[in-house]
Amino acid sequence: MNSEKDIPAIINKAKEGNQIAFSTLLDIFWNDVYGFQLKRTENENDSEDITIQTFSKAFDKIATYDSSYEFKTWLITISKNIHVDLIRKRKRTLDTAGKYEDIKKVLDASPSAEDQLITEQNLATLLQDIKKLKPHYQEVINLRFFNELSYADIATELNEPINNVKVKLLRAKKLLAEVIKKKGN
Repeated sequence: MNSEKDIPAIINKAKEGNQIAFSTLLDIFWNDVYGFQLKRTENENDSEDITIQTFSKAFDKIATYDSSYEFKTWLITISKNIHVDLIRKRKRTLDTAGKYEDIKKVLDASPSAEDQLITEQNLATLLQDIKKLKPHYQEVINLRFFNELSYADIATELNEPINNVKVKLLRAKKLLAEVIKKKGN
């Protein structure tokens, strides 16, 4: 795992748009943000959704990150704000249909280590492994790899912002790779 002193360098790479750096930050800080939200919400699904939105927003706004603050503190603050917004939204129960942002097509990155591991698996075995994931992760994996939809098309299908889809798919691939690796050991 990366040491504390490596984090500023990883953040700088993320600011330059390096996808591996984003993935590394997600790995390092996922449990901190998720655990924080789990204590607040006492709901696994809400915690996961808020954590996904937190990383999506953080990666969108990484250029605004001020290094005089701890990165973890910055992420936790973003997650608190998302949680407060979620509570407000639920109280208002407004119909959000029609307020969907325009989605720009994004070029897909070259296959990651998780992508390669997933591709190497026998299809039947892979389908069994996918079924071990939570339903919303199964859905993004199926839309991406079996329906071969772009990020933009998945975002439209799920009625979610494209960055949420990217983070959710990244997380789903990591979890699926973990399931596959556990079987291999």
